[in-house]
This record gives sequence, C-alpha cells and structure tokens, in this order.
Amino acid sequence: MQLTEHTIQVLRTADSDLHRLQRGIEKESLRITRDGSLSLRPHPQTLGSALTHSAITTDFSEAQLELITGVHDSPEGCLEELSEIHHFVHNHLDGELLWPSSMPCILGSESESIPIGQYGRSNIGLTKTVYRRGLGHRYGRMMQTISGIHYNFSIPDTLWQHLGITEQQQRTEAYFSLIRNFRRNSWLLIYLFGASPAVCKSFLQRPDHGLEFLSDGTFYLPFATSLRMGRLGYQSDAQSELHISYNSLEEYAATMRSGLTTSYPDYADIPVNKDGDYQQLNDAILQIENEFYGTIRPKRSAASGERPLAALGKSGVEYVEVRCVDLDPFEPIGINSEQIRFLDTFLLLCLLTESPTDSREESASMVRNQTAVVERGRQPGLVLERDAESVDLGQWATELLDQCTYIAEVLDRHAANNFYSQTLAAQKAKVKDPEFTPSAKVIAALNEGSSFFDFTMQNAEQHAEFFANRCGNAAQQARLQTEARDSLTRQLAIEEADSLSFPEFVRDYLSI
Repeated sequence: MQLTEHTIQVLRTADSDLHRLQRGIEKESLRITRDGSLSLRPHPQTLGSALTHSAITTDFSEAQLELITGVHDSPEGCLEELSEIHHFVHNHLDGELLWPSSMPCILGSESESIPIGQYGRSNIGLTKTVYRRGLGHRYGRMMQTISGIHYNFSIPDTLWQHLGITEQQQRTEAYFSLIRNFRRNSWLLIYLFGASPAVCKSFLQRPDHGLEFLSDGTFYLPFATSLRMGRLGYQSDAQSELHISYNSLEEYAATMRSGLTTSYPDYADIPVNKDGDYQQLNDAILQIENEFYGTIRPKRSAASGERPLAALGKSGVEYVEVRCVDLDPFEPIGINSEQIRFLDTFLLLCLLTESPTDSREESASMVRNQTAVVERGRQPGLVLERDAESVDLGQWATELLDQCTYIAEVLDRHAANNFYSQTLAAQKAKVKDPEFTPSAKVIAALNEGSSFFDFTMQNAEQHAEFFANRCGNAAQQARLQTEARDSLTRQLAIEEADSLSFPEFVRDYLSI
C-alpha cells in the first residue's frame, strides 16, 4: 500500500477532521467462578436484559458477556466508557470473575454442559438461542466460547467531503476498498496484537491439534501469536470453500447469499423443526450472516429482527467491524490506547491507498498468510506471499508501518502531541524485536512456571481487585443502573407484542 501525493495533500487539509474519527468497542469475556470453572448461573438479572440492554449482552454462552460502548470521537472517550461498563459489571458479578484471555479453559465440565445464551420467550429471543444451538452442533460449544475484541470504525462526514465523496453509494464503495486492503494486510495486526499463543489442555478436543507441551495443563507453539485466529479457533471446513467477494456490495451480497442458501450435507441431520424441536435455524452453510468468520465485516445499524444483508442493501455500509484483535490479558479492560491509535492509523491507510479487486486465488493466499502468522509469526525469517511472490514478514511489516508514518504525524499535528507517532514507534519496535509483542510476553510469563490456567486466573483476580479499588463515575454508574432496569421492561414489551407463531417468524426472518 502506497500513499499518493494527492492523498497526502488531502491529509494536509483535513487534519482537523481526522480527529472526528468514530470508533466503538465490543468486548467479550467469560464469567467464571473463583475456582476458575465456567459459571453455570444465568445472566445476572442485575445486569439487565441480554436481549435489549444497549451496553451489556451475551455472545454464544449465557456465561459469555459482551460489553458494548457507544460511538466516540476519541480513544480516551471509548476506553473511559468501556472501563465504566466493566466497573458496573464487576459490582454485579456476585463473587464471580471475568476470564481475561481470549482462549477459554473449561474446567470441571463437559463441553455440552456449556450454557447457551437465553434471551427470553419472544420470537427474536428464541431465534437467537436456536442460532446458538446450531453453532454448538456445527462447531462445538467449546470453540464458541473463544472471546475477543471487535473494533467498530467509521469516517466522519467532513472527512468524506475532503475526499470528494458525497453520496452513500460512494461511501459504500470506499468502505469495501478499505476492507479489501485490510484483508490483505490484517496479518500485521495478528502479529502486533496477538495474545493467545498458548491454550489450556481442556480446550484440545482432538489428538491431532499440532501443539507442543509447555507445562502442566498448557500447550503452545513457540512462535505463535494468536491461536484464536488459526485452525484451533474460528475456522470451518464448511466455510473453507465459500468465497465471499468484497469487490462491491452487490458481489458481497450475492456470494453471501450463496452461503445462506446452499445446504451443507453434514448439517442436514440436525433437526430444524421436528415437532417443534429447533436445533438450528436451517441446514445451509451459514444459518445467518454472522456465522461467516472473517477478520472484518461491513456493517449497518439494523432494527431489531432486521437481517444484516437487508440493512446493508437498503442503506449501504455505515462502518466496519474489525474482528481479529485478541483480548490483552494484561489489561483490565482487554485493550489499551496504543491498540486503538494504531487501529485508527492502519484503517486510514487501508482507506486512503489503492485497493485492487479481490479473487478466490488471492483469498486463499490471505488464508495461508494468516495461518503462517498465527502459528509462526515470531519465527525469524518467516516468509509470506504477496502478489504471487515471497516476501519476508519483517520487510513487509516495515513497509506498511513506514506508510503509516505520515498519517500518524497528521493525527498528532492537530492534537499538538505525539501519541500516534509514539504508538507507531512501539509497533516498529515489535517488528525489530518480537519479544515486545503481547504473545511473546504471555509465553515469557508462562515460562516463569505458571500454567495457562494459573496465569489467566492471576490476571482475573488482579483485574477484579483493580475495579474494586476504584470508584466509578457516579453519573455513568447511575445511567447503567437505569438501563439495566429499563431493558427488562423493553424485553417484556417485545414478548407481549409478538403476533406470529415461532415457525412463521423464522420463515419470514430467514427469507432473503
């Protein structure tokens, strides 16, 4: 990726608008007991309704919290809100902890006993639960408890104007251009921020896992970065032959519909509606759009019950969702300002540079690069594929980071500080010395004698203590308390408003 002189000139005139970048965070964490077992309690009612709360919901499991910030025009505002949500949650966990690593460690229970998210008796709530049942049957419940950070990013109106983009269709095209560049280069984020190089023995369900023994109850790969993003994580044989094109909204929708409508033989024996017994929504490769695993998604805010593709088709892309960021187990809220600032810089680079169309062959190359970085990212001399040629990871990473330099300088100029440049310097240091990466720091901690379980439990207890020893913002805590109460009322209203039978609702919901 190369910034052009024209783009540099645009940045010079738009530096104040760069500080109106919009971002938000969705952060997943498992609730655990004090002995490290997965919580089998229902979602705490004191946290409100997982169906309707704007900031606190659940992902796959009833024990898997998902904490969601609003939209912010500064990294500090985003982190402050995420911290306030964490403070509120910790105050209502009733003795439980939050597991701070992306990879789970399910002790004392079988995978099938992992509780699936429950969202009440409304049609949309039941649909969410059935979808999760399907995920459990297709991929195993253990894999679905992997947690991560989703980073939502959008461009402000004023910056679009500087770029000469005035229509929504142009914005949608620009976001797909960003996505194509991101997919080609997202391996860099996995190298820089991957923090899951090791797993608990309980996670390994098959003997051919390919990992090495590190210590009691712990397996790893010596140069791994993010096992969450590799063959042990969000990978699917059913999806492996599914090529989703990001060349346009039309191609994206068409290729996604193929996955949503093509029956997959292995799923055909899972009940869809046998005497009212729904174990999945359908037997297609993808039950719904969210089942497709990728490092980034085009997004549009949707109404309750509205399908993502329908929202995109009606109004175009509103923002992108980055999905390849691990939880940082050393951070009380799982992410820090350094990560946010580099994500901002990197995403702007992806937006502002030429982005050729994608192909099935290039997508396969991206997968090979991602697997290599996941499993051997810190290995000296690792070679990746670029434009059908071999390139040294360090060389490619340095080229990308050098291209980020001017963007970081412009972001700093208006703020009259050098925070973005400092962040960029920290990433360059990681390329020169892999020991500065989070994955290397995790391995170093494990080499001091801790098992993966003990290491993560120690961090969980420290994070709980961190929030116990600080006071939250009174107004923000009161707002979250009110939202918890009001969300329960909204759930009841949705349940009472249902007029269709569940089979009728599912039929209409799945029609595309």
